[in-house]
Amino acid sequence: MSGPSAAAASASRLGVGVVGAGRVGPVLARALAGAGHAITGISAVSAESRERAESMLPGVPVLEVAEVVRRSELVLFAIPGAELPALVSGLAATGAWQPGQLAVHTAPEHGFGVFAPALASGVIPLALHPALVFTGTSLDLSRLAGAAVAVTAPGPVLPIGQALAVEMGAEPVIVREEDRPAYAEAMAAAVEFSGAVVRQAAGALRELGLAQPDRVIGGVVRAAVEEALLAAHAGPGAEPDPEA
Repeated sequence: MSGPSAAAASASRLGVGVVGAGRVGPVLARALAGAGHAITGISAVSAESRERAESMLPGVPVLEVAEVVRRSELVLFAIPGAELPALVSGLAATGAWQPGQLAVHTAPEHGFGVFAPALASGVIPLALHPALVFTGTSLDLSRLAGAAVAVTAPGPVLPIGQALAVEMGAEPVIVREEDRPAYAEAMAAAVEFSGAVVRQAAGALRELGLAQPDRVIGGVVRAAVEEALLAAHAGPGAEPDPEA
């Protein structure tokens, strides 16, 4: 697909099917619906995921995975990365993929190569990972605004991935295929270490008898994170503020 045709495809309205009704899939589907795309269906297994799908995407049918794929021009896989290879291969083995179909996943550790079994069917592969911690509620829609989405795709179709990220309200950031594992590690470290620091500090204050340690450390944590992010933006050679 050439650059102009990719840009045209990204600008068109698509029938979007979602595989996975965890915290991520329904939110991204809602964002894409807000950009004018039609949600054709969503797969959901547990009662909790069905409730979430109904809450975030009222009126969208809950379907089997193969039926979601059959009905959709773009299939969004919002499932754990460990489950993705087997599902992609299984769909290829049953002939579920369609030529020209966009296949998108949100797993940070995989690039577009995970869709290799589907390429023979003419599938267009993309990897889009929103750098967010999702709640699975409409609150995430506002958090998407200005958030980064890591886009990994073959060069000719990168514009499609970038356009989809923008349509979600986010900022696309290109991550190379070979860098996805390291990117995933960095994202996991950011979530785990920041959470661990808050838990440790809150626990220490609770032992001192403070009933609401979150209120005590909230301002400090937010300010510290903002300062660290400013320093990261400035780069390793930036001079520290002598008045700090």
